[in-house]
Amino acid sequence: MNGNRLEIEGLVAELRALRLRSLESRARLNKPPKLPSRKVLITIIDGLSAAMFPNRLGLPDLTDEGIDSYVGHTLDVTLRELQRQIRRELCFMAADDADAEEILLHASAITRAFAVTIPALRRLIDSDIQAAYEGDPAAGSIDEVLVCYPGVTAIIHQRIAHVLFGLGVRLTARMITEIAHSATGIDIHPGAQIGESFFIDHGTGVVIGETAVIGRHVRLYQAVTLGAKRFAKDADGVLTKGYPRHPIVEDDVVIYAGATILGRVTIGQGSTIGGNVWLTESVAPGSIVTQSRAHHSEILTKKEPPVYSESPVNH
Repeated sequence: MNGNRLEIEGLVAELRALRLRSLESRARLNKPPKLPSRKVLITIIDGLSAAMFPNRLGLPDLTDEGIDSYVGHTLDVTLRELQRQIRRELCFMAADDADAEEILLHASAITRAFAVTIPALRRLIDSDIQAAYEGDPAAGSIDEVLVCYPGVTAIIHQRIAHVLFGLGVRLTARMITEIAHSATGIDIHPGAQIGESFFIDHGTGVVIGETAVIGRHVRLYQAVTLGAKRFAKDADGVLTKGYPRHPIVEDDVVIYAGATILGRVTIGQGSTIGGNVWLTESVAPGSIVTQSRAHHSEILTKKEPPVYSESPVNH
């Protein structure tokens, strides 16, 4: 630096050298990555949310006469932008000699396949909102739940991302759930399968892994982890990916704050898992497991379950 002058040219040169070295190490010198834009994906989620809930998440001055026009315009703009971001991912993942027209057609097909699921997404999210309202005595209205609850924000992102994940655009899907993670502190992988009427109360610190399967009418509280117990490796010592390694949580289960459930275990229907419990074994339907007695919990091989008290939660 010379006096108060910033030597921008030197910084640019150093950054160029680092960038080229990184591209070379990844064999991408001739194909620098052009990834989906996080900023654009934020606007896409906002647009999809506004189209699904125009009166509450759309423009403040919408009239009954103009609402359908607004929804149609918003969907048109949003889905066109989504197609561009999907195309970016497909280009990034494609071979060097991939046909650009085929990539464009593939991106268009994925976008159309996603678009037809939007009404079903709205119905599914409605069930989540209703579950939050019914499950939280502090909830004043359905509208309050939609606009205020971080758990609802996170599940809207995950529901959208899960469809895209299933359509093969895994990077775009992961970026969408990470946007919610940054905003809410709730980390749900887009691959997780989650049934209707799902409610995360408070939410900060919740982690739900890629292969988790969650049934209907399940309620979680803050700092719950549905994680993997261990990571399998192949013969070369490389982590194996994609195999089932996260819990299965059946219908009507409640898991209280701070509980950690690891591995491909099953939490049986109607069970209650108390706060700060650590579980690495399956739990039979109807069990109540608390921290002080978790090591004696009713696992599937037990014949006579012990009786435990349910952990209270303050609202």
